[in-house]
Amino acid sequence: MTPFDRTITATEQDIDELGHVNNAVWVRWIQDIATAHWYAAAPPAHRDAYVWVVVRHEIDYLRAVLPGETVTGRTWVGEAPRGARFDRHVEFTGADGKPRVRARTTWAVLDKVTGRPLRVPPEVAAAFLG
Repeated sequence: MTPFDRTITATEQDIDELGHVNNAVWVRWIQDIATAHWYAAAPPAHRDAYVWVVVRHEIDYLRAVLPGETVTGRTWVGEAPRGARFDRHVEFTGADGKPRVRARTTWAVLDKVTGRPLRVPPEVAAAFLG
């Protein structure tokens, strides 16, 4: 497992009518951190050959994040892929170290040229499981 971290500060645009980060924003942040992890860990040849798509999100909203608050997102791939898919774990914690959101998302890899799913190549998985 090679975790990847990113710090995010909630802006006014991220806040809903209840005064905290909107659920749709959490989904965007989950996708943003996963994509950033891919670009940080994958060599250029892999980034040129493959693209990832989300097929499932499972999200637990634990504590609210208010305007101006900062969270640290951490993501990792904990298990070997299953065919074209593997699960990514994401956790956002506040400055106090308490978790705000936990998610498990399932991603499928596609051939960038054909748009068709394919089995996750071992060398692609190795960048995230090492």
